[in-house]
Amino acid sequence: MPKVYSWLKKLHFCGFPPTCLLCGAAGEGDRDLCAGCAADLPLNSPACYCCAIPLAGGTELLCGRCQQQPPHFSQAFVPLLYQPPVDFLIKALKFQGRLTVARLLGDWLSEALADRSNPLPQAIIPVPLHAARMRERGFNQALEIARPIARRLGIPMLPNAVSRIRHTAPQMGLDARTRRSNIHGAFIVSQPIQLQHVAILDDVVTTASTVAEIAKVLRTAGVQEITIWACARTPH
Repeated sequence: MPKVYSWLKKLHFCGFPPTCLLCGAAGEGDRDLCAGCAADLPLNSPACYCCAIPLAGGTELLCGRCQQQPPHFSQAFVPLLYQPPVDFLIKALKFQGRLTVARLLGDWLSEALADRSNPLPQAIIPVPLHAARMRERGFNQALEIARPIARRLGIPMLPNAVSRIRHTAPQMGLDARTRRSNIHGAFIVSQPIQLQHVAILDDVVTTASTVAEIAKVLRTAGVQEITIWACARTPH
């Protein structure tokens, strides 16, 4: 299957050469991003090892909140900041349905993950949408970003392992406390998960309320190690 996918990918790019989604120049390699725009992406470093919130600097590996109240997940890897032009890309994906952005972000994130020495999880669980939101949007952006990551790293996806049972208000614009209460009880584990280590994948992490709530139900289901993967982190 990987060889077939590689052949189809080469055939696709013969007819549709990569074009930078940010400036329109020729893409670098087989990616829809040019070298110049790639160099301008805002990197989230240094960041808290646990929740990936940006840190001011120094040698601290954990932010104060994670030291005082460790979350239900073990660590988070979120390599970009939710700032221009990353916010433009993610909004184009979520609200304009530009699925080419999902492929770009997934390829970029999979490459960043491949360069790390951390043990890979046994499965990827994309953050699920409620059925009503799925009908409205027509796709799950987290699932679409997860596809190229799963292919490149050889990790299975479990898109139906967790279900969103409450149609909550959008998290955008809510403060941290309201986000936590808004998402409380919104997820259930909907199929048996006999794995020790999984990664929850989302597009953006803001207060980590959503991924923390999913991690909580996965812990209850017996998953021992939970990693968070996302494309971008807001600065606060």
